[in-house]
Amino acid sequence: MDGRRGADDLDVLYAGCYRRLVVQMYAICGVMADAEDAVQEAFITAIRKRRTLQAVQNPEAWIRTVALHRLHHGWRHQAAERLPKPAVDVGPEHVALVTALGLLDAGQREVVVLHHLADLSVAEIAADLGLPVGTVKSRLGRGRARLGELLAEREEPSHG
Repeated sequence: MDGRRGADDLDVLYAGCYRRLVVQMYAICGVMADAEDAVQEAFITAIRKRRTLQAVQNPEAWIRTVALHRLHHGWRHQAAERLPKPAVDVGPEHVALVTALGLLDAGQREVVVLHHLADLSVAEIAADLGLPVGTVKSRLGRGRARLGELLAEREEPSHG
């Protein structure tokens, strides 16, 4: 990315994946403001590291990984520079899902979100998180089972 073309490419990337990434980070951390901040900070990092971003095969995956690192480390960007935030609509079904995800172990929650919301394969998740494939499979299986239980409990009518 060089000059205006690079800025245009980043604008297109931002417009195309900001909402999706915020929803993914929200599903992982359960706090919309933290999710938005992590994605914002990832895009600010992308602006600063345009050459690095240009060299990666999947820029959205790179941005997602940076946002995940921000969530993991609780890092807050202190600069006044902020990008405009498109509105992210989160309906009641998303809130219920995020609530249930919040009850999962953090490792399980992360792999479930990356697999089902980010559409990453087990191998991609393992590579992104630096985990063995078997660990990802185990967390994914346990996370799915627990999530199923939690969502089923929510749907059961109360008798009384």
